[in-house]
Amino acid sequence: MSLSVFKRSLSNNRPARDLSPALAALWWAGKDDWAKAHKIVMDEGDADSAWVHAYLHRVEGDLDNARYWYRQARRKPAAGPLKKEWAEIATALLEG
Repeated sequence: MSLSVFKRSLSNNRPARDLSPALAALWWAGKDDWAKAHKIVMDEGDADSAWVHAYLHRVEGDLDNARYWYRQARRKPAAGPLKKEWAEIATALLEG
């Protein structure tokens, strides 16, 4: 799936069934449903979910918690615009 198709799917009521937990959470984040997104990734143990988890805490404004999750994801903490980070994560996970 391409980033443009993923973005267009945000007009749907639910994410595609075949998305990984990290992508499903990112999809809900794209719909501005932080709670659903967080619920999906909070108990996942993979690096991709940790990356999305970090992003979500950055959205929330909890930067200390975000830094912890960036470390779990083995990623440098992001500092740029949130929309740009969302697209970067989506692109990486979709290509992954």
